Amino acid sequence: MAEYSLEPVEVPRVETKYRRIVTPLPVPESLPIFKRLQETEPRSMMGQPPIVWHKAHDFLVEDKWGNRWIDWSSCVLVSNVGHGVQAVRDAVAQKIEQGLLATYVFVHEDRAALTQALQAVSPDPANYHVFLLSTGSEATENCIKLSKTYALEKHGPKKRYIVTFVNSFHGRTMGAQLAGGMAKLKGWLGDSDTSFVQVPFPDGFKNEDTSFDLFLNSLKAQGVTPAEIAGVMTESYQGVGPDFLPDDYARKLEAFCREHDICLTMDEVQAGFGRTGKWFTYQHYGIVPDLVACGKGISSSLPISAVIGRKDILGLYAPGSMTSTHSASPLCVAAALANMTLLQEGPYIANAAAMGEILVPEVHRIRAKYPDVLGAATGKGLVAGIQVVKPGTKEPNPALATRINVRCFQKGLLMFAPVGIGGECLKISPPLSITEDALRESLQVFEEAVDEELGS
Repeated sequence: MAEYSLEPVEVPRVETKYRRIVTPLPVPESLPIFKRLQETEPRSMMGQPPIVWHKAHDFLVEDKWGNRWIDWSSCVLVSNVGHGVQAVRDAVAQKIEQGLLATYVFVHEDRAALTQALQAVSPDPANYHVFLLSTGSEATENCIKLSKTYALEKHGPKKRYIVTFVNSFHGRTMGAQLAGGMAKLKGWLGDSDTSFVQVPFPDGFKNEDTSFDLFLNSLKAQGVTPAEIAGVMTESYQGVGPDFLPDDYARKLEAFCREHDICLTMDEVQAGFGRTGKWFTYQHYGIVPDLVACGKGISSSLPISAVIGRKDILGLYAPGSMTSTHSASPLCVAAALANMTLLQEGPYIANAAAMGEILVPEVHRIRAKYPDVLGAATGKGLVAGIQVVKPGTKEPNPALATRINVRCFQKGLLMFAPVGIGGECLKISPPLSITEDALRESLQVFEEAVDEELGS
């Protein structure tokens, strides 16, 4: 995790159409807030650039002391249609005025409207249902549960393995971390569930072998046969990069799952709802998953998630036996409905595709200036990343990545802390509403930060 100093530093003033920096950073007046948090919550909640958010609008974030940043975080890929969009705020306010804040799983009208809207963007609306939940981890865990249940009921207990990928991230709860592919996150688990196995992800950088033969050979080496696999789950792009599946690999993976009646889950928690220029990133691969885990950008604001899946799989559990306390919480559903309407009727998804034609080439160009320490650049639509490595290696360089991240923060460009397998990835994910001039300005700032740290 990145470490950020709380010692205020004098930084150059910035005043542009979109950015404004007028105080030392972090703001001296903000330090008592950080101190109270240090005294009241675990340190795990720290680890982001030291800004105290006060308000956010569209693709801009402001503090109370006159500073404003272009946002490249989208609240970690949540605020797809932008921050504080009026239609979303109005929908939530109307529900509060109506007096409906919680319902457990008793029916309310908007629940039917949202499941219908999500069903309409499923792979096959006639044959897919929608199960609403609260968090991405809940969604991925439910996909694991459904995959195993389907396999057990149709094929018996021998078909029990869940196959996921090295370096994957599916959430922070126990099942999600059993499925995850980063060993450093699993130490607390002790004796792991041996029915979860990982195979290398074909990213082309950390793992240069992108052939589907590697998938098959990796399973064979672990003594796992296709007949024993209940489910395969992969992020539509791995968040540590972002790293994308080769199209041919994805299609071979789908065919493998069809041949052996294996549930194929695409984890779209951070990849969905327009982020890469389509409703869902798996659509770029030309495949049809059995289950789709959704979250984050589903509402662009409040916590809600969903599993979209085949009716025969989602229908395995009897009434009352597959629920969650805050499934279809009225406020969250209202936000999600407004968000879905904006995505359907507005320019957001098309804008993500168009802005990706600017963002991705620019990220590659910047990376090419320093190929010895900027090891890889990837992206699609409005998500991209550069992996910072130690000179001439593929070994993560989190210290350098954090310095670049801090330089951006001091210049009025806000990114979340570097991610990746070792804190080396500078992740770029602005709201899908970002304009071309704001994107170009932020890319210029990013390049300045890189140049200043790398000596150009």
